[in-house]
Order: sequence, then structure tokens, then C-alpha cells
Amino acid sequence: MNKTSWQDSLPDVWEATLETLYMVGVAFLLAVVGGVLIGVVLHLTSPSGLWPQRALNAVLGAIVNVFRSLPFLVLMIALIGFTRLIVGTAIGPTAAIVPLTIGAIPFYARVVESALREVPVGRVEAAQAMGATNGQIVRTVLLPESLSALIAGATLTSVLLVGYSAMAGVIGGGGLGDFAIVYGYQRFNTPVLLVAVVVLIVMVQIMQTIGDRAVRALDHRK
Repeated sequence: MNKTSWQDSLPDVWEATLETLYMVGVAFLLAVVGGVLIGVVLHLTSPSGLWPQRALNAVLGAIVNVFRSLPFLVLMIALIGFTRLIVGTAIGPTAAIVPLTIGAIPFYARVVESALREVPVGRVEAAQAMGATNGQIVRTVLLPESLSALIAGATLTSVLLVGYSAMAGVIGGGGLGDFAIVYGYQRFNTPVLLVAVVVLIVMVQIMQTIGDRAVRALDHRK
């Protein structure tokens, strides 16, 4: 089998990069939305929350912990049938979004729960004294006050998703992980494999830099 030079592989690398950005971008948005919703419910229903519900909190927390404890590769394989039901196939970038999202939501939900827990109690009590409802407290106190921590957690989630997307290549998920396996590892083409690795590293560095700057900007305003 003839080896492809890393220069000749650049068009394929670009296509794989776009697939990775697509997978990570869509999964990130869904994970943030789902994570915020679940994280808020976990915080509100905790014993010290605004709406204590021991049973609901225990069940939801257990579900989150189960999905967080599963290795992502195992989760992808376990969700093959569900993924095929949702998108009609278990192969390709669109199919990979399903396990990526399900794998990231529990992670970000715990980040949200932790960030909300750090909001000073005095500010919540002040809002309650002014007659604010629980929903208003969430929207006007808890989420705004924890925004920098939420953005920091979202940055970690995006980096996590890049790593997950690379693992998705093991079962034909597309993107840079699939490219590295098919064109690099399976063909014993180390230069091509290294190109994929470098692109992944650059992608992570850019995401981390953007997130860090956003957090610093919010902290500066405070």
C-alpha cells in the first residue's frame, strides 16, 4: 500500500477538521443547554436548595453519576441502537453527535450545580426578601452571578468533546479521529497521523484561550 505524504493529505485533513468542528459545535450547544437545565434542577432540589426534593434529587443525581462513570467508548457502543433510531445511522459525524451530547451533558450538569452552589447565600436571600420567585432568582441571581464559572466549565466541556470526537473515530464517527485511524494508524503513516494530532492540539489551544479570555473579562468587570 502506497503511503500518502502529509502534504497530499491536507485536503482530507481540512475535511476531517470541518467534520470535527461540526460534531463538537452541535454537541457543545446541546450539552450546554441540557447541562444547564439538569444542573439547575440538581441545585434547586438539593437539601439546601430553593425547592428541596430529596427523591427527585437522588434519582437525577444517580442518573448523572451513571453516565459520568461510563468510559466514552463503552457509552458509544451502548448507544449504537439508540443513535440509529434517532438519526437513522450509527456511522458518520451526525451519528457521533448523539453519544457526544449524552456523554457531555452529565459532566456539564455537575459543573453548573457546583457553580450555582458558590453563589453567596446573601444575594439569594435578598432576592427572596424582595418577593422574587424561584424562577426569577435562577434567571436574575444564580445564573448571572455564576457566569464566569459556567463559562470556565463550558470551556472544559468543549475540550472534553474534542477528545471524545477523536475517540468516535474508532467506530467510524468521522472527523480527525477517524482520519488519524484510517489514514495514519492503519496505514502505518506516522507523518499523516502526526498532522491530525497537531490539528487537534491547535483546536484545543484555541478553545482554551477563548474561554480563558472570556472568564478573565467577566472577572475584571466584577
